[in-house]
Amino acid sequence: MATKADLESAQIKRKADVVGEITAKLRDADAAVLTEYRGLSVTQLAELRASLRGAATEYKVFKNTLARRAAAEVGLDDLMPALQGPVAIAFVHGDAVGAAKALRDFAKVHPSLVLKGGLLGERRLTVTDVEALADVPPREVLLARAAGAFQAPLVKAAGLFSVFTRNLAYGLKAYLDQRVASGEVLNEPGETATTAAPDDAAPTD
Repeated sequence: MATKADLESAQIKRKADVVGEITAKLRDADAAVLTEYRGLSVTQLAELRASLRGAATEYKVFKNTLARRAAAEVGLDDLMPALQGPVAIAFVHGDAVGAAKALRDFAKVHPSLVLKGGLLGERRLTVTDVEALADVPPREVLLARAAGAFQAPLVKAAGLFSVFTRNLAYGLKAYLDQRVASGEVLNEPGETATTAAPDDAAPTD
């Protein structure tokens, strides 16, 4: 039979394992969003987890005391104010915009889910930051806008280049016409143009 000391030792180990798990997840995640889930049913939590899978996000519930210990271990003391009450953390591996959008939209329908800020890389996110992240257009839209923004200057540059080459051709032709009109003669290609000498010019010695 396990003694009281054995049970206490096992409990300490379980807590240490959970702290280690949170620490590893915070370090490995591309982003993390902290939430309070008080009032959500088991069914609603399952629904939330399902909505986050598309954004490669894992949603885990932790005791705030253990989450605070983990945050301290990885040097994230700024997270302490948000680690109050029943805490659940969305660990994002990839699409931080999609995860923020899924959490924001779920919170609109289920007010019991409260966004409390988080991390994007090493940057601390406030609740306002998370909501702003949720409003970022999808990646495909951003790429399309970027392509349009790049395309417009290229088209303009191509038009200017076309005008430049056309004007250069006109300018060269005008210059040649002017030389002909002034009595200058062009020699064979590759030679320098010279001026025709008068018939009565005296020969040089």
